[in-house]
Amino acid sequence: MSFDEEWSAARATATASVTMRLNQAPADPGGGGDLELNQDHIGAIGSEAYKLHTRLQADGKHAATATAEAAGALTKEAFASGAALLKANSAWESQVKTLVAACANISNGLNYSLASHAKDEQQLQADFSASAIDEYLK
Repeated sequence: MSFDEEWSAARATATASVTMRLNQAPADPGGGGDLELNQDHIGAIGSEAYKLHTRLQADGKHAATATAEAAGALTKEAFASGAALLKANSAWESQVKTLVAACANISNGLNYSLASHAKDEQQLQADFSASAIDEYLK
């Protein structure tokens, strides 16, 4: 399946599951708002991102010394593959650093989101309990 076919299928699936609700309350009043945050799921994803970050920092550099030595030996013997190996190793290290940074961003971003959401929820509860609206909701 080509990318265009796969993309069209994904858009069709997404379009089929979209609903619109105008000027009405949800059918289930206990359903809450549109934003739902499952802290257990978010925490599990953040935890896995952190584990991947930690492993990549160590395992991503596993072959660096041997590769550098091999590239040096090949270059010393005037093989062009020595420079190519060194270039490939440099690209690998750059990609590992990018992936490590991305994992850290995911983990940190999810931790921040959880803390920020909890803080916002506390503020909303405090605001509602201090307002006249609270009297009407009781």
